[in-house]
Amino acid sequence: MPIKIADALPAYSTLMQENIFVMSEDRAEHQDIRPLHIAIVNLMPTKVETETQLLRLLGNTPLQVEITLVHTATYISKNISQEHLSHFYKTFEQIKHEKFDGMIITGAPIEQMAFEDVDYWAELREIMAWSVTNVYSTLHICWGAQAGLYFHYGIPKHLRKEKLSGIYRHRVLIPTHPLLRGFDDWFYVPHSRYTEVLKADIEKVSGLDILTCSDVAGIHIVADRDCRKFFVTGHSEYDRGTLAAEYARDVGKGLPTKVPDNYFPSGNPDEIPVMLWKAHASLLFSNWLNFIVYQHTPYNLSEIR
Repeated sequence: MPIKIADALPAYSTLMQENIFVMSEDRAEHQDIRPLHIAIVNLMPTKVETETQLLRLLGNTPLQVEITLVHTATYISKNISQEHLSHFYKTFEQIKHEKFDGMIITGAPIEQMAFEDVDYWAELREIMAWSVTNVYSTLHICWGAQAGLYFHYGIPKHLRKEKLSGIYRHRVLIPTHPLLRGFDDWFYVPHSRYTEVLKADIEKVSGLDILTCSDVAGIHIVADRDCRKFFVTGHSEYDRGTLAAEYARDVGKGLPTKVPDNYFPSGNPDEIPVMLWKAHASLLFSNWLNFIVYQHTPYNLSEIR
């Protein structure tokens, strides 16, 4: 949350230059407050785990946030009960008459498929098109980020030589961006994917900025200039044991699988993974809620255009 201080206080201009969130007395007096309405389009097969991971991060701010969980109607996950979906989730058809402060589109373990071959691609395209005028800011994660960049800007994904799996060091490229307030120059993020988007493809599109990247994992966060769309290729929401579970799953399937990079102590899968990304995961989601969604969404959601 911001600190409210007098405009004339010498610290005001200094803190503003340092990208610290300060609010003038006049703005504070005229600011209306209400709960934020956030929709989560959960495409992961492990829906309960993903729900928990995202809600943990979204709940780590003083803001009141109301969550609407959304699942695809054109494809029903086999890993979750119909009772769970009918009780806790809605379909796009049920929410498309509403407007939201923010929306999250999760990843999905289907990145080796062409977008057009995904069962629910037409439905997801409809959701993403609808989000442009019915959601103030949308956070796309991993495959969701690749799908969003492809749909909105025609940016393709490219198959890597081998799966990227592990914890990788990233650097901040635009430290003054509000999504990156408080970030260290270097920070760590989990990745788990077979495909990637390329810097050269993104740089061809005017209006997009690359906010963070990794020498190994490549492009990490891409944003449009209006902060209405963010594309995050990593999995900051992952728990300590998520990559371990994925590794065990792939080994059990007999897939050619390497031990996740920089994850298990000494690279030993029998050891408990070291968690290096928790603080910046919280910062990423709280910055999105505080500085992007809360500060800029119209008080009257009907005014979103």
